[in-house]
Amino acid sequence: MRQTFHIDFIKKSKIFFGISLGIMLVCLILNLFVLPTRVDIQFTGGTIIKYNYDGKVSSKKIEKTVNDTIKDIKALKKEKIDYSYSENLANAADNKSSKIVSLQFTGNKAVSVEDKGTITDALQTAYPDNGFAEESSTSVDASKGANFFFKCLVAVILAAVLMIFYVALRFKKIGGLSAGVMAVVALIHDLIIVYFTFAIFQMPLNDNFIAVVLMILGYSLNDTIVIYDRVRENRRKSGPKTTTAELVNTSINQCFTRTICTSITTIASILAVLIVALIFGIDSIISFALPMMIGLISGCYSSICIACPLWVLWKNHSDKKKAEKRKKNS
Repeated sequence: MRQTFHIDFIKKSKIFFGISLGIMLVCLILNLFVLPTRVDIQFTGGTIIKYNYDGKVSSKKIEKTVNDTIKDIKALKKEKIDYSYSENLANAADNKSSKIVSLQFTGNKAVSVEDKGTITDALQTAYPDNGFAEESSTSVDASKGANFFFKCLVAVILAAVLMIFYVALRFKKIGGLSAGVMAVVALIHDLIIVYFTFAIFQMPLNDNFIAVVLMILGYSLNDTIVIYDRVRENRRKSGPKTTTAELVNTSINQCFTRTICTSITTIASILAVLIVALIFGIDSIISFALPMMIGLISGCYSSICIACPLWVLWKNHSDKKKAEKRKKNS
């Protein structure tokens, strides 16, 4: 493969590490003090009630009406409610300005039929001209939500472990185990970025989060494996005299155009989906497409600027220890 770039990625590794740590630190501060993480009822348990309505009603007025109503409901008065708004696409073809407001009660096993009726009556009384009607109601038991989250976590951990074994076996000749570990470290970097995306944009952690995480694991690892494959091929051609840093730098530069172009085309398709979702207010698609797009950018960055430089540092440290051991034995 013809090398078109001559960037010393290994020499600039401290800058790349600093950028990643800086972004994570800012996101962590925002997450802790300004924008706390929201968790969907899929994991915490609770109830989501969706109301369909016509015309224009201020979100603040809707929330005030509901909040004032649940103060008089013993089972709900201590419950925290999250609100979200979207367009009702089912009526878009009829040119009706129908909208949906979703009420998420977190931590409660289920909102009773009587309590839902009380909330519905309050909305209909306060806004008689807007046709408020309950469209759907979903309840999840807290124990089932926790169990679902645990299973998702196990799936992610299992995927990471299998990736380490895969890389260790495939790239055994260049120190596959250490390469696999560093690839997973880069994946953890990407998963943290995805998590902060959900937190900063106030999107609740739900099954979309797990779906994005698993997809990013695949995309990011694929970019890293392409570079490792080039490293293995170049090692065979250059022999043992070429340093690990030179070898990895050459390999990254050879794969740079391919990696960037592949990522851009994938990101462009996800961006198109995100734009459509934003136009029509489809929250479920937005909470998948936006983190996915940012995760792809992070995955491309981590494969080039995190995984490979970390692997070089590990190899240099390992080679240094082996040389010292041989010196002592001699």
